[in-house]
Amino acid sequence: MVALAQAPPSAERLRAIDVFLTDAWADQARHDDRLRGLSVEVAFDRGVAHLTGAVAAPAELRLLRDRVGRLAGVFGVWGRVAVAGRAPVVVDLGCGGTKQYPGNLGLDIYPAPGVDAVADLSGALPLADDSVDVLFAVHILEHLIDFLPLLDECHRVLRPGGVLHVMSPWWRHVNAVADPTHVRLLDVQTIKGVCGQRPPGTPRWYPLHVGCDGASIFADLTPLTRDAPGPDKTHLARFFD
Repeated sequence: MVALAQAPPSAERLRAIDVFLTDAWADQARHDDRLRGLSVEVAFDRGVAHLTGAVAAPAELRLLRDRVGRLAGVFGVWGRVAVAGRAPVVVDLGCGGTKQYPGNLGLDIYPAPGVDAVADLSGALPLADDSVDVLFAVHILEHLIDFLPLLDECHRVLRPGGVLHVMSPWWRHVNAVADPTHVRLLDVQTIKGVCGQRPPGTPRWYPLHVGCDGASIFADLTPLTRDAPGPDKTHLARFFD
């Protein structure tokens, strides 16, 4: 017997989840001394947390991301947060006419309103090493026959502590195969392979958060340096089989 794919939550349930998450986060922020006084707004949209505002140090942002990501029902933790008075450099890859946040730098292979630079995402990104704080790759990887070179480029351009936000159709949902321009099928386990099964010497990633809502997979990844230890088994067990 063929197993049925997991049905994604209805729009009504997702709205209810957002209300639950909003209340749960407000309660956690009230009772955690480390979170009090931080000038960051946390909003939830269909299970994705959006962090905006400012923090004094990178450690505060890491704490926020970790605490929000531990709430049951969160699929991804996205953000545009200033650190130590510096606004983040945020890039939307393959943005088309829609950016995840106003003010992001938009890259796409085709010129369009909202595209700040035309670039072929299957080649080198027109960005300097260690120059970007946040990268969005929303509905991009499934369009590339080999997306590993793009991930390597993302690793190159992200600053230490930067984050790559991935969103792609889940392979068992009809959206994954309904678009004839999709050439790759992805699963949460694909992200596990990206983080742990690449050849020695290639860029490595640490999964901050990974999730699936039954229609899409989400992954928040931060680059690891060559000598940095990878995630331990207990951390990987949060997200992967």
